[in-house]
Amino acid sequence: QLQLVESGGGLVQPGGSLRLSCAASGFTFYYYAIAWFRQAPGKEREAVSCISSTAGITNYADSVKGRFTISRDNAKNTVYLQMNSLKPEDTAVYYCAAGNLGAGLIGCRLSSVYDYWGQGTQVTVSS
Repeated sequence: QLQLVESGGGLVQPGGSLRLSCAASGFTFYYYAIAWFRQAPGKEREAVSCISSTAGITNYADSVKGRFTISRDNAKNTVYLQMNSLKPEDTAVYYCAAGNLGAGLIGCRLSSVYDYWGQGTQVTVSS
């Protein structure tokens, strides 16, 4: 059964850190680019970061550059999102998604290119 399962969310104070994980099963993980999206209450879903199938290319939204790092371990079928210097505006439900983009990342910030989605994990940044 095909699955993407996010974990690692929670409540953290501003300036704190969290590491999200996205564990995949049921498909050939290393063929797929993986992205993290987030959606805050009352806002549209936005792409946060994406990583190519071979982990050679990454992409970040301007709002998280220098603070978030995406990585993947194809041996463990897992992608990570290390989030540092968290801000209240990072509060959202975070989703991971998998899409077959070949070796590159063209279009990786578009939700329409992704075939598989997780259920999401809540991240709340508040004092």
